[in-house]
Amino acid sequence: MVKRTSFEGDACPIARSLESIGDWWSLLIIREALFGLRRFGEFQSKLGMAKNILSARLRSLVDHGILATAPASDGSAYQEYVLTPKGSGVFPILVALRQWSEAFDDRPEEIATILVDRENGRPVKKLELHAEDGRLLSQADTMVKVRPAPRRRSA
Repeated sequence: MVKRTSFEGDACPIARSLESIGDWWSLLIIREALFGLRRFGEFQSKLGMAKNILSARLRSLVDHGILATAPASDGSAYQEYVLTPKGSGVFPILVALRQWSEAFDDRPEEIATILVDRENGRPVKKLELHAEDGRLLSQADTMVKVRPAPRRRSA
């Protein structure tokens, strides 16, 4: 298998995030962890992944601080995979991907689920990007600029 390019030291934050969560299996594992799956066998059964691929992806997610291992909650000798705060932070990314698919999929009627507010059962509002002053922003309203260099402390 060809080794892919590492984006770990890339200056672009999007490329850097892809180093941790950039393959589809990793995102699907995180999705299932958000739904409450914790055990290797649960992930394998739900996703239908080959065990060697699942093992490698779980190890990578642990190495990147997205999942952590913990003793099994039932006291058995097994370990479980739990989301870290960094892993839970992927939730809005998955919601954005879901909403993008719902808006642009060629066959949206085949999408089997909708994301709803647990409290009232109503669909979740589409994610929006807002300026610090509350204005709704589009891509045309944004730009990327060089981050200012950190200030040096004087002695």
